[in-house]
Amino acid sequence: ANYRNVLTEGPFLRNLVNSLIVSGAVVAISLLIGVTAAYALARIRFRGRSALMLAILSVSMFPQVAALAGLFEIVRALHLYNSLLALVLSYMIFTLPFTVWVLTTFVRDLPVEIEEAAILDGAGPWIILTRIFLPLMWPALATTGLLAFISAWNEFLFALTFTSTNTQRTVPVAIALLSGNSQFEIPWGNIMAASVI
Repeated sequence: ANYRNVLTEGPFLRNLVNSLIVSGAVVAISLLIGVTAAYALARIRFRGRSALMLAILSVSMFPQVAALAGLFEIVRALHLYNSLLALVLSYMIFTLPFTVWVLTTFVRDLPVEIEEAAILDGAGPWIILTRIFLPLMWPALATTGLLAFISAWNEFLFALTFTSTNTQRTVPVAIALLSGNSQFEIPWGNIMAASVI
């Protein structure tokens, strides 16, 4: 009965789809940008590379609450409030540094001889990245993508702040806002059923 209540009485299925869309978009964009940035940071020598890596790491150390007010102003100025794009943008700020850092460490550990052999065969940077490094990076891509997906799926603060209607909310916020028949009733059965789903 609780499963039926959760699936039929409110927009929980829509919230589930929203979470899948947002988490999938965050993973796809993070991995696309992360792979190219990781290759550049690990293999191309340029001035300030260490400082850039330190800046990327320091961005991921900020708590979400510290960035909330500034992000809210950006979302409002871009007219993205109450849209899934606002959630994707805000999640990317915290997911991308982690993705770049992990993938850079992985690319740095790949043998340089593989890249040198590809260069001798006439391959350019894009061919080296897509045809040589990308197949070798599948374990790191799978791990990083899974962690990014879990992070985006479980995020609560930005999803609560940047959405105002039930049809735009994600699963964690929808579960938190489940209410009973009165203000004194907590629908534990519905909450547990939604958590299992």
